[in-house]
Amino acid sequence: MKIQRRNKANPEFSLAAMTDVILLMLIFFMITSSAANQSAIDVKLPKAGAVEDNIPNPLTVSIKPDGSYFVDDSPVTREQLEPLIVSKLTGQANPSFTIRADENTMHKDVVFAMEIAEKNKFNIAIATVKDK
Repeated sequence: MKIQRRNKANPEFSLAAMTDVILLMLIFFMITSSAANQSAIDVKLPKAGAVEDNIPNPLTVSIKPDGSYFVDDSPVTREQLEPLIVSKLTGQANPSFTIRADENTMHKDVVFAMEIAEKNKFNIAIATVKDK
């Protein structure tokens, strides 16, 4: 006489819980990645009327109203600015950087950063905020 078990293990694997976890992780990383691109240097960017959203450049040069320069939130002197930018952008396929200048920054400080880009054939972007 053959005795059968009533409780057989179900070999199926439910993906519902794993799908929920992956969806939550996706939402978390999307929110944190948008917040991670904000710079810690407090500058008031000038306003612009028509602003197109671009892909952010990997290197950011911030210029404060007192003429101090920051490369990726690290303070640098005027003399160190060009060698640092050149060393960080050499070997890239499309070398470019973003200039984040306060709206009260002197024009000569912004032009100095733009001359570095012109001399080394780098592309630049000027950061602005949308006019409301």
